[in-house]
Amino acid sequence: MIVVVGGTKGGTGKSTIATNLAVMFASRGRDVLLVDADEQETSVDFTNMRNQTRPGGAGYTCVALTGRAVMTEVRRLAPKYQDVVIDTADPIGQRAALGLCDAYLVPFAPRSFDVWTIGKVAALVEEARTLNPGFRAYAVLNRADAIGADNAAAAKIIEDQPGLELLPTALGSRKAYARAATSGLGVAELRPPDRKAIEEIEALFGRVAKL
Repeated sequence: MIVVVGGTKGGTGKSTIATNLAVMFASRGRDVLLVDADEQETSVDFTNMRNQTRPGGAGYTCVALTGRAVMTEVRRLAPKYQDVVIDTADPIGQRAALGLCDAYLVPFAPRSFDVWTIGKVAALVEEARTLNPGFRAYAVLNRADAIGADNAAAAKIIEDQPGLELLPTALGSRKAYARAATSGLGVAELRPPDRKAIEEIEALFGRVAKL
């Protein structure tokens, strides 16, 4: 499976989701390739930290790719792995990744500036499907509020976009994700555990793994 975690706006938590998916696939005994196709290289930094702090290393392979090399190199490398997770925001790299993926996950925070980008994401999905008609595109509410109307309002806007399906699993605004990331850990590995964060990320992973 090739999963792209992307979008048209930074700061949505895509690297958090991408790294957690890679860790969780690997924890199930899968051979995993994590591709960092974002110029900030957050997934590379996370993996370097993980390699330094864990006796067994990251548990997966991580490479940095940019631009059109995302398509050519992932196409070459993918047969060696059971799962490929691509963390991307670069316009060229993202389009290249969408040309060969099975699923596209786009995190949105339920705030005005994030919600305003949904139309651009839907247009990108429509464009990519001319080359790769079989992939499915999903929106994920990330950093969702515990209470309030913003979640429901964002969900309604997403549901009105053609070609983009809203996953019923949302990730809350929790410090556990940042605490885990700074230690090179998936949130499910953090001790002491944050039960709500674990439930959320496992629910999201369960959805992705069944695609």
